[in-house]
Amino acid sequence: MSATRTENYRARFRKVLEYIDANLDDELGVQQLSGIAAFSKYHFHRQFSALFGIGVYRYIQLCRLKRASYQLAFRNHSPIIEIALVNGYEGPESFARAFKKSIGQTPSDFRKRPQWNPWYATYQPLCELRNQHMKSEKQAERVRIVEFTDTKVAAFEHRGDPRLVGNSVRRFIEWRKQNRLPPRLSATFNIVYNDPEEVAPEDYRIDLCAATDDEWADDPFGMVSKTIPAGRCAVLRHVGSEDTLGQTARYLYSEWLPQSGEELRDFPMYFQRVVFFPDVAENEAVTDVFLPLRYSSFDMNLNKKLDFRVSS
Repeated sequence: MSATRTENYRARFRKVLEYIDANLDDELGVQQLSGIAAFSKYHFHRQFSALFGIGVYRYIQLCRLKRASYQLAFRNHSPIIEIALVNGYEGPESFARAFKKSIGQTPSDFRKRPQWNPWYATYQPLCELRNQHMKSEKQAERVRIVEFTDTKVAAFEHRGDPRLVGNSVRRFIEWRKQNRLPPRLSATFNIVYNDPEEVAPEDYRIDLCAATDDEWADDPFGMVSKTIPAGRCAVLRHVGSEDTLGQTARYLYSEWLPQSGEELRDFPMYFQRVVFFPDVAENEAVTDVFLPLRYSSFDMNLNKKLDFRVSS
C-alpha cells in the first residue's frame, strides 16, 4: 500500500475518533461509526482493533470513564447518579462496577481521594493512541505575535510527579471557590517550567495560576503571588484533548521557531486555559500556548524613538 493510500486509510479512522469524542452523549453503534469511515460494518471491528490496538467499544468506554473521572475529581457539585447517566450507564450500580473494574476505586472513593497512579496506567494507552493517530496540522500562519501585558497571578506551585498534578488541581479549584475567583472572572494560566517527558518525576514543575491583583502571602492553601511579565509572545491556539497538547508545544519549538528568525525570552512557556474539559467535549477544549519572545533590534530602536518623542 502506497504512503498516500495508507494516510487516506488512517484519515478515515481519525474521523471516527473525532466523531466519538464529539458525540459521547449519543448512541455510538457500529453501523453508525463504520458509516463515518465509509467501511463495511462487517469488518469495522477488526479494522479498528488492528489499527489502534483496542476495540472500538473499549475505546468508547475509556473516553466516557475518563470524562466521568474528571467530573468526579474536579466537579464535586455533580451527583454521582447524574454522572453515571450522562456517561451512558443505566444507574449508579452499573457505573460503579465499570468504574472500579477500570480504575480500581469506586466512584465515591475516587471523588474523595483519587489514586492517580492506577488512573494513569488505565488511560496511558488512550493518550498514546491519540498522540500517534490524532496529529493535527499546525500551520505557521496560525501562529500570532502578540504583546502580552503584565499580569499578576496567584499561583499554586506543583513540584514533583506529573501524575499527581490532579491533586494540585483539586486544591487550586477549592481555593478558587473559597475566594470567589471562578475562571469567568479570573483568567487561568499554567506556567510550564519543563516537559514531563524529559525530566525525572521529582524535577517536574508547573504553576497553576489565577489572574488577580490581590497579594497572597502565608495563604493556607499555599498560594503565592507572581507576575507573568509583559512582552512579545508567539501564540498558537490548541483545540482538543490535553493528550495532544504537547504536540502544539513541540511544533512551536521544533518547526515554527527555527523558521521564524525569532529569539526566545528568558521566561518559561505558559498556557492560558480558555475552555475547559469536562465542561465541554474534549475536542472542544481550548488552550492558548504562549512562547515568550525577545524584542528585535528594530522594535527596540522604534521604542527608543517613541520614548524620545514622548519625553520631548
